[in-house]
Amino acid sequence: MVSIEFLLTSLVVVLIPGTGVLFTVATGLFQGKRASVFAAVGCTLGIIPSLLASVFGLAAIFHTSALAFQIVKYVGAAYLLFLAWQIWRSSTPLSVQEEQTDNRLSGLVLKGFLLNILNPKLSIFFLAFLPQFIPAATDSALLNMLTLGGVFMLMTLAVFLVYGFLSSVFSAFIVQSQRASIVMQKAFSASFAALGVKLALTERV
Repeated sequence: MVSIEFLLTSLVVVLIPGTGVLFTVATGLFQGKRASVFAAVGCTLGIIPSLLASVFGLAAIFHTSALAFQIVKYVGAAYLLFLAWQIWRSSTPLSVQEEQTDNRLSGLVLKGFLLNILNPKLSIFFLAFLPQFIPAATDSALLNMLTLGGVFMLMTLAVFLVYGFLSSVFSAFIVQSQRASIVMQKAFSASFAALGVKLALTERV
């Protein structure tokens, strides 16, 4: 059911840096390894609504309804710009804090979750991506798509955890320099802003 072609294609897709990767890496750099795990979990959980929407055909709405697509798109873009503003405003010399409160960690999960559910392109991606790997003669297309979606989510979580762990390794070097830590925060802020603008300019396909 799960082919090598699907695994390789999914790996390439997951490895491509996007908002989830950027968020996880930034969290690992500035808040430590434990926080990056929660960021990765949040981004992975954010896949579920798009996956279910695609599996049950709801993502087709984005193809037929310009209004629905525009609403989700602009809300997502606004959220990215809000994150960019938050990071820019709070850009100060950093110290890595491995001890995180439950509220702070749950907030990271929520942020990662919102980053993905507010991206209408993700639903359309699943709608176009998953059917390519479903056998034409299958009697259980729904089960197949859910299985492939689950595998994709596991791969996403694994790759994001690696990104987060790697970034946390370098966090000590970043925060040792006040100038470097501020520059890095400004760079992440600018990246989120750029992704927000890109999403706002995205057209339906």
